[in-house]
Amino acid sequence: MKVRNLIGAMAIAGLAFAAPAALAQTASTAGTAKVDDGALKTRIESRFKSSATLKGADIDVAVDHGVVTLTGTVHSEAQNLRAASLAKVTGVTNVENKLKVDSASAAAIDKAGDKTEKAGEKTESAMHKAGDKTEKAAEKVGEKTADAARATGAAGKKAGVKTKDAAEDVGANVTDGWITTKLKADFVNEDLLKGSTINADTNNHIVTLKGTVASEAGRDRAVEIAKTTKGVSRVVDQLTIAPAK
Repeated sequence: MKVRNLIGAMAIAGLAFAAPAALAQTASTAGTAKVDDGALKTRIESRFKSSATLKGADIDVAVDHGVVTLTGTVHSEAQNLRAASLAKVTGVTNVENKLKVDSASAAAIDKAGDKTEKAGEKTESAMHKAGDKTEKAAEKVGEKTADAARATGAAGKKAGVKTKDAAEDVGANVTDGWITTKLKADFVNEDLLKGSTINADTNNHIVTLKGTVASEAGRDRAVEIAKTTKGVSRVVDQLTIAPAK
């Protein structure tokens, strides 16, 4: 009985020792499990296809024990860097980037950028030229306006000078005596003033009318004749109405 009990105890102890060891081995195996290379390749290629940056790029993906190798051609350094970045998914241990940048495509991109820049420069230059033309046009309009104003001012001055000269000529050529003589002759020849006795006195081109006229109409006519006579500056009416006898 004692021998049997001893053997049973040893068997139980062996089972107890074997269970933790088995669990440890299972855990170790799970921790070192690797993602399938085919799954990694599929995932990376899917990321490349959905990337707008890699549009037009020709990239081949190979995966061997978690190491990704990229071969093929891209159009720019930006695409090269983007592909290497997208290939680093969970399960990948290393990425070997063997992509080649197509120099012709890169040159075309650079040329396109240069054309865009030159187009912008041309647009800016055109805007500057348009602004200069507008400014020059405004300056010309301003100059023409100023010239017109000066011409108008000069014409006004000339007109003023002519008027002044004419007035001075009138004052110089027409004397008080000439005015008085002219009025007497005009009064005699006026039908409305027949039977009137008018005395015209001129002093410094101011005419004073005294005496009598036969009617109001005759009075108005005498004053009108005096006012419209050359050299007269003002008329003083002291006429009275007295019907002819």
